[in-house]
Amino acid sequence: MRNRRRRTYLAVGMCAGAVIAIIVLVVVLSQNIEYFRTVSEAVANRHDTSQFRMAGAVVNGSVVATADGVDFRITDGKATAQVDQHGNPPQLFKNGAPVVCVGHWSPNGTFDSDQILIKHGNDYTPPVVKQPAAPSQ
Repeated sequence: MRNRRRRTYLAVGMCAGAVIAIIVLVVVLSQNIEYFRTVSEAVANRHDTSQFRMAGAVVNGSVVATADGVDFRITDGKATAQVDQHGNPPQLFKNGAPVVCVGHWSPNGTFDSDQILIKHGNDYTPPVVKQPAAPSQ
């Protein structure tokens, strides 16, 4: 009878420990997730001036270089927003590129961005580099 009681306490303790570990894991992981808004969601909440991420595609023909960065429009197919990027855009930035812009809405209705993240697929292949021929002796 005594062994049975010990096993019961041990099983209950292990279950309680597992539940606590799962709760801690969920809380810790949920604090490290950064979400983004689509252009439609961001435009619908223009009154929110806090910093957030906005995802969409660069509108073809809208990219204009400026003295301190680049201006362009971004769309998700439903809504379009004007973005003023402060700083140089990433090397893969181009018309039609899927991007995530980090910034906030300015009082004049444009999205002031200080960082552009390029979204890309998993099929990266490095460029082919020609090796110079070995010198003959």
